[in-house]
Amino acid sequence: MRTWMIATLCAGAMGLGACDDMTPGQQAAAGAAGGAAAGLLLADAFDANDNWKVVAALGGAAAGTMVARNADRGTCAYARGDGTYYEAPCP
Repeated sequence: MRTWMIATLCAGAMGLGACDDMTPGQQAAAGAAGGAAAGLLLADAFDANDNWKVVAALGGAAAGTMVARNADRGTCAYARGDGTYYEAPCP
């Protein structure tokens, strides 16, 4: 199990190079997917029950959405919650 998680994290790290020319919406979606996966892996590592795995995945998705960042302009993409996104200065 531990080898599988390390391999998944390494593959994800290599995939980050493809995020250079993504739109803010695509960055937020990728961040949400990555955050959900990270939350699920962490909950699985702690042998959490299925309910906590769902909560961890949702929390990870919410955190991952906030990480979408445009390095050229110094702005971040944030989800409004209705399916749209906006850009604002990063904290």
